[in-house]
Amino acid sequence: MKFRTLAIVLMATLTSGLCVAQTAVVEDFKPSTCNQPGQEYPQVNSQGYARFRVIAPNAQSIVVSLGLGGAKGGTPLAKAADGSWMGTTAGPMDEGFHYYHLTIDGGVFNDPGAMNYYGSTRWESGIEIPAHDKDFYALKDVPHGNVQQILFPSKSTNTSRRAFVYTPAGYDKNVKTKYPVLYLQHGWGEDETAWSNQGHANLIMDNLIAEGKIKPFIIVMTYGMTNEAKFGSIRSFTAKPFETVLVDELIPYIDANFRTIADKDHRAMAGLSMGGMETHAITLARPEAFSYYALLSGGIYTPDELKGKASPKLMFISCGSRENPDMVKKAAATLKEAGYNAVSFVSENTAHEFLTWRRSLKEVAPLLFQ
Repeated sequence: MKFRTLAIVLMATLTSGLCVAQTAVVEDFKPSTCNQPGQEYPQVNSQGYARFRVIAPNAQSIVVSLGLGGAKGGTPLAKAADGSWMGTTAGPMDEGFHYYHLTIDGGVFNDPGAMNYYGSTRWESGIEIPAHDKDFYALKDVPHGNVQQILFPSKSTNTSRRAFVYTPAGYDKNVKTKYPVLYLQHGWGEDETAWSNQGHANLIMDNLIAEGKIKPFIIVMTYGMTNEAKFGSIRSFTAKPFETVLVDELIPYIDANFRTIADKDHRAMAGLSMGGMETHAITLARPEAFSYYALLSGGIYTPDELKGKASPKLMFISCGSRENPDMVKKAAATLKEAGYNAVSFVSENTAHEFLTWRRSLKEVAPLLFQ
C-alpha cells in the first residue's frame, strides 16, 4: 500500500457535517438509539440534525465535537437559567454512526446521556443519525448468530490475546457443519469491539443469511495492535508483529476450536482504514493463508504487487463517495484488465465513517466463498 494514500485515509475525519444552506429545523427530535437507558438526550430529527443537553451548572463553556459551524469546529451549547446547556448542530449530519465528546472548560469528557464506543484510542460517546437504508443492519425477528469473546495464547507477545467470534445461527445445532472464516479488522484508534458495536457486523450477517443472500460463515475480530502508530509516524508502522499473531497464532487456534474449513480457499481477510492497510500487507506477505481480500477505505492493490503470487479468488476495494472513489474504481478496473477478479464499491454520501464500512460489508459478504 502506498503510504501517501494511507496517510490521506487515516487523516480523514471520523465525524463530518454536511455543509448546507440554513434551513428551518423541524422540531421532531427523538432520543438517539445510542443513548444510555432512559436518557432523553442527545436527540436527532428527521433532517439529520443533532441536539444536545448537558447538566453542568458550574461550567463556563461547553462545545460538542460533533458537527461544523461552532467554536473550534464543533457545536457550542448555550447555558439556561436552570444550569443546563443545550445546542443543535448548525446543519444536518451524515447518516450513520459518529463518535463525539464534550469539551467543558477545556477538559474532554464523554456525554453522560450517550453510550460509549472505543474509538480515537479512547472510549468516546456515540450517536446514530438514522440512515435511509438502515434496514440492512436493523435488529429484526430473524434467527440470530452468537458473538462470543475468546482468549487465545500468543507466544510472540507473551500474553493471552482477545478476539470476538461471530458464529451464524444454527452453529450449535448443526454440529457436523464446517464453515468458512472471515478475519475482519478494525481501524486505527479502535479495537476488536468495533465491528460488533459500531459496525453491527453480526446483524448484517444475520439479515443477509435470513434473506438467503449469503452462505453462512464465521467472522473473527481481534485487536490489530494499530494504536501504537501515531500520526506523523505512519511511515515507520509495520504490520509484521500482527501478521505473526494473526496467521501463526490466531488462525491455528480458531481452526482447532471452531468448526472451520481450514484451508485458504475458505478463508478471507478484510479491514477498514488501517485494518485495510494490515489486510493489504498480510495478504501479500502470506498469500498461502487467504483467498479473498477486501480493503474498506484502506488503500488499493496493483497488478505489480501481485506478480509471482497466487491469484486471489477476489479483491474487493471500497470507500465513501467523499473519500477517493476515482482511485478505488480505477484500481479495480486496472486489476480486471490484468486478469484479476476485482470489485469496487463506493458508498454514496458518506466519508471515512462506519456507514461506509457497514455498506461495504453488506456488499462484499455475498461475494465471499462462492
